[in-house]
Amino acid sequence: MSGHPDDEFHPPTSDDPYWTETCWFTFAVPERRLSAQLYPFFRPNQGVCAAGAFAWDATGDAPWNARYAKHFWHLPLPDQPLSDLTLPNGIRYRCVEPLRVYEIGYLDPDDGAFAVDLTFEGILEPNRLGETHLDQPGRYAGTMILEGETIAVDAFGMRDRSWGPRSQFGADLHGSGAVRGGYSYATASADDGFHAITMDWGDGAVAIHGYVNRDGEYARVASGRREVLARAGGAPSRVRLELTDELGRTLVAEGRTLNRFGLHLNPNLFTWNCLTEWAWDGGTGFGEDHDNWSAAGARRFFADPAHRDHGEDDT
Repeated sequence: MSGHPDDEFHPPTSDDPYWTETCWFTFAVPERRLSAQLYPFFRPNQGVCAAGAFAWDATGDAPWNARYAKHFWHLPLPDQPLSDLTLPNGIRYRCVEPLRVYEIGYLDPDDGAFAVDLTFEGILEPNRLGETHLDQPGRYAGTMILEGETIAVDAFGMRDRSWGPRSQFGADLHGSGAVRGGYSYATASADDGFHAITMDWGDGAVAIHGYVNRDGEYARVASGRREVLARAGGAPSRVRLELTDELGRTLVAEGRTLNRFGLHLNPNLFTWNCLTEWAWDGGTGFGEDHDNWSAAGARRFFADPAHRDHGEDDT
């Protein structure tokens, strides 16, 4: 079922070979410190796509030692609608209700080591960054099979979509001028949660997008900051987020990461993805913290051993 253009592929607005569309779903089993995500990456002007499926817990933090990691590149661009799609690497998406309910699946095409059968149901309307990006919190329910074990999934998570130029080149993140940024969120209930995208132009990571959902009242983020308080093995281990929304409400959240996974989601985006337990306003909730870098920025920052394991003052 379709019905909304943002559930379908967007026509490229230029002939830029790096014009890109994404459709990302991320979910977790927090009590097992287990995270997973499906991430296809479409380049229609080149006629190709990439597609990754990943699952990790506290036992591994890289593609080679994670519970599961396969990233397929240079797959043919599918001749199917995004709202009812099956990719050669095993990802399956189907829109059940526009902008709200999706069936997502995955089956490893080689040995079946990882399989996903989930329904995502949005708990808020998508929060839009301009006309080319949206984020939506929701609840995932269903199962995944990992190395022969069937694992129940019933937890809050996130999805996001983006479409537009995204170069593989440059010392900064996708032409933004920033070499690093963050993607942080948590959901305690359908009435309580937050999300923030932050970028660092040289004076700390400031919020450019997000929302605060408090007592069922949603408002967009007006300003904020993200600070990495400590790192372990390079990845954030403790994070602090300060947000002010358009209603003037403030939120201060501190996150403790429960796992970490470092990978290049595309050639010029290195990211640490961490399942995170957040505490704010006297409550707690699970979500994630992503520590995002351009390839050059990551290489330079992590070349310093002091940046791999650090205490209170790392920013």
